[in-house]
Amino acid sequence: MDLLRGIEALPLDADGSVVTVGFFDGVHRGHQAVFRTTVQRAGDRGAPAVAVTFDRHPREILTPGTAPRLLTTLERKARLVEATGVDVLVVLAFTEEFSRWPAEDFVDRVLAGGLHAGHVVVGANFTFGHKALGTLQTLSEIGPPRGFSAEGMSLLTIDGRRVSSTSVREALDEGDLDWPERALGRRYLVDGTVVPGAGRGRDLGFPTANLEVPARMLIPKDGVYAGRARLEDGTAHVAAINVGTNPTFGEEPRHVEAFLLDFEGDIRGRPIAVEFWARLRDEIRFDGPEALAAQIAEDVGRTRELVPAAADQG
Repeated sequence: MDLLRGIEALPLDADGSVVTVGFFDGVHRGHQAVFRTTVQRAGDRGAPAVAVTFDRHPREILTPGTAPRLLTTLERKARLVEATGVDVLVVLAFTEEFSRWPAEDFVDRVLAGGLHAGHVVVGANFTFGHKALGTLQTLSEIGPPRGFSAEGMSLLTIDGRRVSSTSVREALDEGDLDWPERALGRRYLVDGTVVPGAGRGRDLGFPTANLEVPARMLIPKDGVYAGRARLEDGTAHVAAINVGTNPTFGEEPRHVEAFLLDFEGDIRGRPIAVEFWARLRDEIRFDGPEALAAQIAEDVGRTRELVPAAADQG
């Protein structure tokens, strides 16, 4: 998949394309359905399938201070989009100036002029342009004179619950991992970089990898989880994960740390993805290090029971 950054990377070097547009946070199953349809329509036309997204959540510009936590980094989003078969991902900078573009300008400068769109696929509730005045109907009305048709896709529901980035965030804030897995079609994970910690885990017999997580990323509800840690070399290791503030040692900034079972090595400074499989318990304050170490040993045992080693998973 080709990755193009900025309006200056356009026009696309193609006679036509099939395009979808959205922020696509989490790349949930509803988004995946839109991508599959985009790829199918592109295949029917012998044209490239193009997804257009943005470098930040629009609400960071439109309503500062109200933007939601993100489910995926841009790099993770790109990998998930690529897996659906999309040929080109265009990442536009969502700036204050860009937010003032009328819907017609977006159509002329991006869809028609930049991507030579022959067909556009969007969700039924898609809006765009200044004050979100552009809709699917707008595309259907002004698209044909500009050489493209528009198609809206119904929103996906599972057992009567709408699949959305918002619903995934709400579940994770409550410590619910079941709905995110169903809505995303995969287990939720958090990307980060291993940084030095206080070293208390090693003193307790359970050395942990402390994650520095991008500031906008959503971290699940405080607690202890069973899961896996995925390293940049492609290996995955069963991990007992703690999200919280280490109350036994006094309040610390909220963070994520993972104890990788049956693993030895120095991964400081390396990227890591922590994948959440099951929530084991709340994070609580213990009377001292000995009581905490005993509980961690129990958490590790439960983690080993719940999460098979990567090799056992095939």
